[in-house]
Amino acid sequence: MVTIPARHLEANIWSPSSSSLCSCFFNALKGKHGQLHSLCTRARFVALPATVTTQKRRHLRKSAAEQGVRYLCASSSSSVATTGVQLEQEGAQSPRQPPRAYPFHEIEPKWQHFWEANHTFRTQDVIDTSKPKFYVLDMFPYPSGAGLHVGHPEGYTATDIVARYKRMRGFNVLHPMGWDAFGLPAEQYAIETGTHPRITTKCNISRFRKQLKSLGFSYDWQREISTTEPEYYKWTQWIFIQLFNKGLAYQAEVPVNWCPALGTVLANEEVIDGLSERGGHPVIRKPMRQWMLKITEYADRLLKDLDELDWPESIKDMQRNWIGKSEGAEIDFAVKTATNVQSPIILKVYTTRPDTICGATYLVIAPEHPLLKSLVSPSQTDEVRFYVEAAARKSDLERTELQKDKSGVFSGAYALNPATKEAIPIWVADYVLGSYGTGAIMAVPAHDTRDFEFAQKFDLPVRVVISLEGGESCKENEAYTGQGLVKNSCFEESGIDLNGLPSDKAASKVVRWLQKKGCGKQKINYKLRDWLFARQRYWGEPFPVVFLNDSGEAKTVNESDLPIKLPEIDDFSPTGTGEPPLAKALDWVKTVDTNSGKSATRETNTMPQWAGSCWYYLRFMDPSNQHCLVDPVKERYWGPVDLYVGGAEHSVLHLLYARFWHKVLFDIGVVSTKEPFQCLVNQGMILGEVEYTAYKDSVGRFVSVEQLEEGSNLTSHRIQECEVQKIGETYVLKDNPSIRVCARAHKMSKSRGNVINPDDVVNEYGADSLRLYEMFMGPLRDTKIWSTNGVEGVYRFLARAWRLVVGQPSIQGTFAEGSVVTDDDPTREQLRALHQCIEKVTEEIEGMRFNTAIAAMMEFINIANKWTNRPRAILESFVLLLSPLAPHLAEELWQRMGHPQTLAYEPWPKAIDDYLIEAEITVAVQVNGKTRGTIQIPAGADEGAVVTAALKNQALRRHIGDKKIVKKIFVPGKILNLIIPK
Repeated sequence: MVTIPARHLEANIWSPSSSSLCSCFFNALKGKHGQLHSLCTRARFVALPATVTTQKRRHLRKSAAEQGVRYLCASSSSSVATTGVQLEQEGAQSPRQPPRAYPFHEIEPKWQHFWEANHTFRTQDVIDTSKPKFYVLDMFPYPSGAGLHVGHPEGYTATDIVARYKRMRGFNVLHPMGWDAFGLPAEQYAIETGTHPRITTKCNISRFRKQLKSLGFSYDWQREISTTEPEYYKWTQWIFIQLFNKGLAYQAEVPVNWCPALGTVLANEEVIDGLSERGGHPVIRKPMRQWMLKITEYADRLLKDLDELDWPESIKDMQRNWIGKSEGAEIDFAVKTATNVQSPIILKVYTTRPDTICGATYLVIAPEHPLLKSLVSPSQTDEVRFYVEAAARKSDLERTELQKDKSGVFSGAYALNPATKEAIPIWVADYVLGSYGTGAIMAVPAHDTRDFEFAQKFDLPVRVVISLEGGESCKENEAYTGQGLVKNSCFEESGIDLNGLPSDKAASKVVRWLQKKGCGKQKINYKLRDWLFARQRYWGEPFPVVFLNDSGEAKTVNESDLPIKLPEIDDFSPTGTGEPPLAKALDWVKTVDTNSGKSATRETNTMPQWAGSCWYYLRFMDPSNQHCLVDPVKERYWGPVDLYVGGAEHSVLHLLYARFWHKVLFDIGVVSTKEPFQCLVNQGMILGEVEYTAYKDSVGRFVSVEQLEEGSNLTSHRIQECEVQKIGETYVLKDNPSIRVCARAHKMSKSRGNVINPDDVVNEYGADSLRLYEMFMGPLRDTKIWSTNGVEGVYRFLARAWRLVVGQPSIQGTFAEGSVVTDDDPTREQLRALHQCIEKVTEEIEGMRFNTAIAAMMEFINIANKWTNRPRAILESFVLLLSPLAPHLAEELWQRMGHPQTLAYEPWPKAIDDYLIEAEITVAVQVNGKTRGTIQIPAGADEGAVVTAALKNQALRRHIGDKKIVKKIFVPGKILNLIIPK
């Protein structure tokens, strides 16, 4: 080992403003006093000083990794050893951690251990039901291998604040956590590595649990559940049996995403542009036997009961649109062959605009319509077949919302319009879906945008039958889709005359005419489809169903045989035949129906991931019950969920499915409420830190971002925050302010490298700082941009709160035991500052406006730090206010002020009105409308007292002199305006 003093180095000095690590043999980083802080050698590592900011450290870690340099850690160590070489700072002291603003690294583990050891947040099975309850729930997570990023704790912190606050308000609080753990990622990993999904899932859950505990969330971990445990999915299977017995579960041939190359069915999210996400293989739509749930039976109730929920209107609107209730008519069109011969085939068409029936100039049927083969003409058979095959490779989204250019093919057949008695052509087009309505539409191109585009492309006739009220004509180059007066709709042969009627009255007349003629009826339709409830995968809940071998009849197993457990298999890959992986477990598949004694075959599909998340909120009420899904007494007390918090991405499917199952359980007497979640809050997304991008032209010169155009040959270059400055609303290069750069925050993703791991933030600033910052960033429901500098700001606030109670650190950076609080009686000003803070924080937490609650506490700290004493009566109440948001720090301060027990159940402070009233107020005084000064007066002083005080003020008297006051304008508590002659 060779020791080389730092002053002997011939070093290329690297500075903190450098954008990358140097690659020279020796590269020393010196601080402002010349001490050695870091070293880069051929040993391939680097150590950074504690003074380097988090953002810079994160950048250096990435830069080091790109160069193959091993990033060690931030350290104030003055000596770093390498292979064969040691650099030593002369006069160095022994290595130690730099002093922290407050010792969160000691406080937080201490209190997390205390809460766990003492079951502080356990909700007892036997509770005092005379107390009010509050059930606060997070949308429980899927435990992915990536663990948490900083977006996850946002909603969890919000619910934890509310849970802690409600406990202090005297509520019985239920605040549980569990895992929605079945799913594709673990199974895909099993296929690739052979690792059983159960092992992967258990490992992921362990990591998630550890991360959540490190953030101090007050979950009742004794109620932890996982959807993958047989003790849990036993009751998922039980619910399916109830659905089956009520006729709400049935089997049907439905089109699925089939990948021949992979030999499996793919979920919609696994198909991109007609190709499998894994491998890029062609995917087709193929009919397969699937379990379906009749959610459509509950469409009206799902729609109606939305009105009673305290949910965001945007979410309720999304559900209403998804259910898609519409009123119209179902019309029968008799099919004619190409030779104009009447066919026995009847095409049923659903329309919401029966008033436009006379404007129907062609019909369109979906490529998957069951009658297509029977009506297509021989001459069109090949063309139609090719078109149907092409349509099968598209998703429903691609066929409707994403498809800009309409496609279609003539079937060769015609249908008789019952109103006009015209033979109109029948086309096949993929913008019509077989799953909606009847799978066929009457096309009225003059009054439907999609029909108009299709007619324009294929030169089909357009007949205007609706005119604007007032006689105005519609535009010729676009469809008019609004209401109006009917015209061109009188046909003697059919006996219909709609001319001159408003659209609504015409529609009613058409429905009556259809019913009288026997060729149609009034119809209520829904966009909502029955729920496809099956997956051709291993890692999911097995169906409690067997099929009798002699008849193929589906039978549910006896409830006493539940749970039907997943069999242990070694090969999780698809079979290649369309059969699920469970089909490989032959000994498990072959069984006997216990009721009849007949041989039977088990269902080898598994339930979708949605199944376990449809009812988990009920199991949290009674997680260990082996005899029923939930004890009725507990359900009646705890239900419904009072506050449900999660991402808006679950606004439709999860919430709709959970509401459907809940209503079924309500109908069979398992639950006592019509709805599962009374109040819903969606937290906003947290985007990554702002990224700065500059552009260069072909010769390497920077150009402004406004010169970036589609097809330009400009190249992008990521630049650091230190290289830009903000001028007005734009960002420019510091070195050349004429060059404008792009500043944008993106959704966090591993591919962009902008994911912030909460573990890193906790290690550097503490869990309380992370919690507080995520709530302080802005309103909970808004999208926000992450900024590490913001974390540093709330960290400093918490340090000030710590010093307010504990006192200043010693020269060595340590803090004395106990606190600096005194038993002095607080002054009225101190009481007023406290009670104003209590009132504000209470109001804002009740409204889940946590950012403004934190602002109120920051304001209090600013005031309190100016006091010469620290009254116990004031600071104890403040610490209680702080505790829901920064629980570790608050617990430690509470203990240091002499309380041996946790503050988790201490009464919440109450604002006293008397202390909210200010003894003196400031009033502005104007002379002839111009403000000339202010005066301090007793609160509640009348006009006479204010005028007297103003006239005694020498500074104001100068502006009045001996002139007579001709008018006084007084706004109590705000302003006094004295009018004098000019």
